[in-house]
Amino acid sequence: MLNITTFLDANSCRLSKDVFYDIENNVKYNSNEILSIVSEIGRKLYDFNIKKGDRVLIYLDNSPEYLFSLLAIWRIGAIGIPANRVLTLPEIKYMLNDSDSKLIITDDEALENLEDINISKYIIENIDEFKDCEILKAEPTDWDDLCQLQYTSGTTGKPKGSMLTHGNWFSAIYNECDVLTLKQDDVYLGIYPMAHVGISWGISALRSGSLYIMMRKFELNSYLEICDKEKVTVLTGMPPVIHSLTSLEDSKIGKLKTVREIISGGGPLHKKIWKEFYQKFNIPIINSYGLSETIVIGTGTVIRPEDYVSADRFESVGHPVCFSEVKIVDEKDPQKELEKYENGEIALRGPAIAKGYWNMEEESRKTFLEDGWFLTGDIGYIDDDNRLFITDRKKDMIVMSGWKIYPTEVEETLIHYTKVKEIAIFSINDCHRGELPVAAVVWNEKEDTEGLINYARENLARYKVPKKIISLDELPRVNGWKLLRKDLKEKYNERMFH
Repeated sequence: MLNITTFLDANSCRLSKDVFYDIENNVKYNSNEILSIVSEIGRKLYDFNIKKGDRVLIYLDNSPEYLFSLLAIWRIGAIGIPANRVLTLPEIKYMLNDSDSKLIITDDEALENLEDINISKYIIENIDEFKDCEILKAEPTDWDDLCQLQYTSGTTGKPKGSMLTHGNWFSAIYNECDVLTLKQDDVYLGIYPMAHVGISWGISALRSGSLYIMMRKFELNSYLEICDKEKVTVLTGMPPVIHSLTSLEDSKIGKLKTVREIISGGGPLHKKIWKEFYQKFNIPIINSYGLSETIVIGTGTVIRPEDYVSADRFESVGHPVCFSEVKIVDEKDPQKELEKYENGEIALRGPAIAKGYWNMEEESRKTFLEDGWFLTGDIGYIDDDNRLFITDRKKDMIVMSGWKIYPTEVEETLIHYTKVKEIAIFSINDCHRGELPVAAVVWNEKEDTEGLINYARENLARYKVPKKIISLDELPRVNGWKLLRKDLKEKYNERMFH
């Protein structure tokens, strides 16, 4: 029996200090209070007739309610579906229909967006009244029992639900506690969206008994003030955040004086920015590599502080974490393993690999191989020190400030705008945000960039909306059919940066 939430029971027996801090609202929670709140939310779910194996979607902003609701879903053996508040109604409807969800956990503010959805809704509020409720015993679950569907946009335009288990999460929490060497006196500042598997770092901090400080929304000056005032030791970041920190004036550098490490992930960290940050602050960057299908570094690789002694390349995502394996395979023949320094598709194997994609047997067979290897779709190589380097993406995925954008998904939405004849989404480089999505459009009639942008905002999450529209007479294609997205990328990156 392994229900991942039983770590809450263990912590409540031995820890009386505060372990979670909603800093904007100045509300702290200790281990006993968290277990009590999670238990009472679990009972509320039972009142909605939610049973083991049922799917429950969470549609909230970053908040204690989000975290505790996810834990409560796991507690009763149900399956959580974390949804980001920036998703539009069509995107939410797809997730609900695909997963056959029985309930939505949300709040009054979001109800207007959900009027057309005929599914029961639990309006969660007043959780502080649950601090002294009776403890609900965890539902018995096995290692391979599902606890989460993590939807990630698909290369075919159809979002895929990665099937994550209690065992997957156990592995992720173990590895993240190990990598960060988390202790009870650590202070962790979390900025990652709770709808993303990046929340695993925060859950790992909870597991260790560290103080997990939650920022509802990132803002640089507040981030710095919290670091300084709360004596943060473990800091979360991503390439745009780290880039901003390299530009800090000297008078603010001291605000990070207690930080012993900062996490980066969600996209490539440019070598120049990484090196500048380390030289300026002398703080190791925990540069990690993993995916939704691996719960970040549940099965993945990472650079650790000890790597800084000998490594000055500031490019690698490091070595495999505990129990994980990595290899490079031929893109066309995944049974063929490549030699050191040969570029190929990155394959991972380990205990946090998802069971496959929900309701997508064919896609699962192609990606999750019978011998346990998971084909990531990313391209890279391994050096003589067995460190992994990411060089490209087999898929056309765009990564902007950690947000993953799949061109085909955006194209299949925007092609329905009546004035669009053809459309191609590609990326241009951006030093601050990594990449930006751009649309190349062939119009049916007179161009209407403003109308297309408004249509995109109505039908796509904000981060997926193209940041620039380029009007063309025709899209570049091979023999008139295969889109040369790479040509667009190369042509317009060169124009805009040279």
